[in-house]
Amino acid sequence: MPSPWRLIWTIALLLAAVVAAPAQTYPNRPIRLTVGFPPGGSNDIVARIIAPKLSEALGQPVVVENKPGASGQIGAAEVARAAPDGYTLMLDASSFAVNPSLYAKLPYDPAKAFTPLAVLALYPNMLVVTPSFPPKDVKELVALAKAKPGTVAFASSGNGSAQHLAGELFKQRAGVDMTHIPYKGGGPALNDVIGGQVPVFFANVASGLAHVKGGKLRVMAVTGGKRASSLPEVPTMAEAGIPGYEVYEWNAIFAPAGTPAPVVEKLAAAIAKAMQSPEIRERVATLGGDIAGYGPQEAGKFIREQTELWGKVVKAGNIKVD
Repeated sequence: MPSPWRLIWTIALLLAAVVAAPAQTYPNRPIRLTVGFPPGGSNDIVARIIAPKLSEALGQPVVVENKPGASGQIGAAEVARAAPDGYTLMLDASSFAVNPSLYAKLPYDPAKAFTPLAVLALYPNMLVVTPSFPPKDVKELVALAKAKPGTVAFASSGNGSAQHLAGELFKQRAGVDMTHIPYKGGGPALNDVIGGQVPVFFANVASGLAHVKGGKLRVMAVTGGKRASSLPEVPTMAEAGIPGYEVYEWNAIFAPAGTPAPVVEKLAAAIAKAMQSPEIRERVATLGGDIAGYGPQEAGKFIREQTELWGKVVKAGNIKVD
């Protein structure tokens, strides 16, 4: 009869082998990367530039599938229901951290249904104004908004959008009353700011930079924690006089909750390797972003902080979706 210690040791070895098995055999078939937004948008672009690099790192095809709708909820719900085996992943955006406070009920629990693998890149916005707008900097804008509450308007691509939330956070941090003008999309909003119908907009750097360079918009500040490489002369919002203001749009990759730790580690390592590619770094830069390089733990912490931040902003601003 084997001794108790030998039996315990044998069981431990068997358990170790079971735990190691997923990492040793994974992946052995194609991986699906779900994007909860339509083809052609920034999230889709990032997914399609990283997929080939992930394929190289993992030795299996990584196939991008678009499942658009409900601000990413349709794709997220499908991934939440998928087997936690590493063969179904999700690339989502900053709306992932906003949806829990905007919608009374989601078809998944964002805090429990997913395992964050990485935050890929951070995209600061920029506060831009119509060139003829009298205030020349953020302090003058705040002074005008305080002197004439409710008379200064800012445009956005819609209620609950990234631009709307950036404006609401600005109002709350600066202690001003500004009027929100929602549009059906960022393009119409940007065009009306250029045309002078609405003076203020929190623009995506990628879409607004050409208009700034061409003199059709004037930039007052960028919303990141550091100055943008494409606009080194422009102060951050904190430098411009709004302490504690730091806003990004971002991309992250998730796996379903319960994905084995060895598979999570392998995926995180492959993503980190892919994001070091000069092609990806250059492409992210053209979209106005910087590589984040957050692995699973950092990504989880960042996303929890973002969810808490936007929950407070949505509640304080009484923001409702259309």
